[in-house]
Amino acid sequence: MKSVATLLPILGTLPSVLAWGDLGHETVAYIATNFVTADTKTFCQNILGDTSTSYLANVATWADSYRYTDAGAYSYPYHFIDAKDDPPSSCGVDFDRDCTDAGCNVQAISNYTARIQDTSLSSEQTQEALKFIVHFVGDITQPLHDENLEVGGNDIDVTFNGTSTNLHHIWDTNMPEEYTGGYSLTDAKSFASTLTTRIKSGEYESEKASWISGIDINDAVTTAMDWASDANAYVCSTVIPNGVSAVENVDLDGAYYKSALPVIELQIAKGGYRLAAWLNLIATGSTGF
Repeated sequence: MKSVATLLPILGTLPSVLAWGDLGHETVAYIATNFVTADTKTFCQNILGDTSTSYLANVATWADSYRYTDAGAYSYPYHFIDAKDDPPSSCGVDFDRDCTDAGCNVQAISNYTARIQDTSLSSEQTQEALKFIVHFVGDITQPLHDENLEVGGNDIDVTFNGTSTNLHHIWDTNMPEEYTGGYSLTDAKSFASTLTTRIKSGEYESEKASWISGIDINDAVTTAMDWASDANAYVCSTVIPNGVSAVENVDLDGAYYKSALPVIELQIAKGGYRLAAWLNLIATGSTGF
């Protein structure tokens, strides 16, 4: 397995990859906050030095800013895995094929989970590892962060509500923000509350156990691959079910948005629930569910 120490810096100009944008990542974090155990809450708050109720949401987007710094450039490829599949006819992720020597989200989740548990690291290094995990577990649920085609959709030009953008961006940002009407922490907390209710007693209650089926902190690569494969399948079924030509240079704020929204809500809910289970495992050895 590739290690954090040997991952290579990424040089040059690279396309923007911001899974879920601020709103989505903070919503994932707030959902997780609603499901972590009391011991996990204390564990995370102590590492982060933040006893507020937004202790996870406050760091949920740190990794997106950090990768654009000189110090954090090495972490750029950790936000995605470029599945070299053939959507919409065939979707699938292969770790050996798709995770490069520079790293990927699957391998990063494995490495930074181990680093949180490594008592030889400094408090600063442990905090960094936790911030990465909060972010990457959100990243991996966005379908286009598990897809190589057209740089994960960044090179597929579309419009949304008359604004020129790209397919990746509308999944990250435009469509979630269209639903909530904003992107503040308050909006994220409200969105998280809605999805938390669905998980606890609504339409997601009967399926939430399947979201963490097979979860194994001692085999983080296999667990993260399950999550990546789950999200990648939506590239074929929902993101481009009729191919690139059906969405390229098209305004996607109508029927496309209506078909995509349930998947966006579901994937963000999964991200939050999985993050809680993963943090519970790190802190207590049990998912807590």
